[in-house]
Amino acid sequence: MSVRKPGLRERTRQAVRDQLMAVAWELFVQQGYDATTVDEIAEAAGMSQRSFFRYFGSKEDVVLVKFEAVGALLAAALVERPVTEDAWTALRRAFDVIVLATERDPRYGLALLRITGQSPTLRAGRLEQQIRWQELLTPLVAERLGAPPADADPDVRPAAVTAAALACLNIANVAWMDSDGTEPLDRLVDDAMRSVQPGAF
Repeated sequence: MSVRKPGLRERTRQAVRDQLMAVAWELFVQQGYDATTVDEIAEAAGMSQRSFFRYFGSKEDVVLVKFEAVGALLAAALVERPVTEDAWTALRRAFDVIVLATERDPRYGLALLRITGQSPTLRAGRLEQQIRWQELLTPLVAERLGAPPADADPDVRPAAVTAAALACLNIANVAWMDSDGTEPLDRLVDDAMRSVQPGAF
């Protein structure tokens, strides 16, 4: 089955959204999220406030769209892991999509965690997006765990393993933020995931 390629209009729209996100995040890092207005983002991107709202419903959406994109990246990374890897190891390695990007430029990772931690609306939005990550990753984890016996009760293992791994990632992120980015995030993720007896999976 052929995959429909996005048309010129869709590609142009995505390019403008990407530009707005890049401009907004530079302002968030430089002067803080609360201090940055939609007018400033639009002006820095060379457009009007009205044009901004054609691409994002609110300033909060500029933040939350990052989490939406990460879910697809995590799923793609998990699919690409060797089939010989157990589910827990494959999830850990898939998390490198986040870890490596964060460590390349910690300013943005720290800003993202702090912004979403301080705002109840953004915190709720981040949680909702991570639930979607779990929904994307759970079927892939199920494939690695293998099918349960036909007469078994509903298989809760894939969702439990995925949720546990994401919880470890969140805990590592909080510890990394608390260290102001001075502790290696990859080690913190490793430490968190090792603490959850992977042999049980």
